[in-house]
Amino acid sequence: MESNILVIYTGGTIGMIQDPLTGALAPFNFDALYKHIPVLQNFNCHIDSYCFDPLIDSSNMNPAFWVRLATVIEENYEKYDGFVVLHGTDTMAYTASVLSFMLENLNKPVVFTGSQLPMGVLRTDGRENFINAIEIAGAYEDETAIVPEVSICFENRLMRGNRTNKFNAENFNAFLSGNYPLLAQVGVHIRYNHQSILKPNFKKLKVHKNLDPNVAILKLFPGITENVVNSILHIPGLKSLILETFGAGNAPTDDWFLKSLKEGIGRGITIFNVTQCKGGSVEMGKYETSIQLESIGVVGGYDITTESAVAKIMYLLGEGYEGEKLNQLLQTPLRGELTLE
Repeated sequence: MESNILVIYTGGTIGMIQDPLTGALAPFNFDALYKHIPVLQNFNCHIDSYCFDPLIDSSNMNPAFWVRLATVIEENYEKYDGFVVLHGTDTMAYTASVLSFMLENLNKPVVFTGSQLPMGVLRTDGRENFINAIEIAGAYEDETAIVPEVSICFENRLMRGNRTNKFNAENFNAFLSGNYPLLAQVGVHIRYNHQSILKPNFKKLKVHKNLDPNVAILKLFPGITENVVNSILHIPGLKSLILETFGAGNAPTDDWFLKSLKEGIGRGITIFNVTQCKGGSVEMGKYETSIQLESIGVVGGYDITTESAVAKIMYLLGEGYEGEKLNQLLQTPLRGELTLE
């Protein structure tokens, strides 16, 4: 079966090539994709492209752009078997995470990839990442997608999108899935980890486009002051605070700190406890320093990443959830973003 793949270029390093006359980097011409990467003609798939205009640097990523990206997938969903999203690496984990929540009942691959070096540079990692992403986006068995979820393909590894974070700004191996197994390992063959991949439900795609950005992140550090904590908790319109705690969810036990959090919760702010560590899980109540957080109503985030926590809260707030229902859903796996332990 020949697959139809839509490549969506949002911006980023991977889509840049070097002008042979000036040496300057310019956007890749995706209309001439087969000319630039002739090996793609060997795949049993047809590739079309969609380029955003203007392109966006991933550091400028925002909820409005996420809605535009989800809309492109929605409008082309029935025409294509899979989607490859070319994206800058700096915020790729945020975009992959939020798309996983926006695209409910996703039964086709949406594979994010990018590169550390531009496509037009001799030693680029972009070419291999792109080719691998195309093959995975078009991989089907018995007319069913092998990877029907939002993923990130980078440096011969396929990861669940809402389980990743960028941990290295220099190495080709730039992304980490610290709390979830790889979905696939790319070598001579692509070895799919079928038991770790979400199963399709064959329901109609539902796209959620209401994202509420009234979220903040507070990363704890030794010596954090009362003024810093209170200034964030009193941001006008703040609805949820992601509290990046130490280790297994631990925080200071100073009276002023707990009082500030408790008062914030009393004003209707949902506080979500996420670990600063790249691996491991928040275990509320395991140590004395987290027992008191639990007692005042802080919600434990288990092993969710900060990127996924931001995405999930924006999605849930946008759907109108608040109070106890919001707390309950934050601790419920919706798209495979956390593991309950």
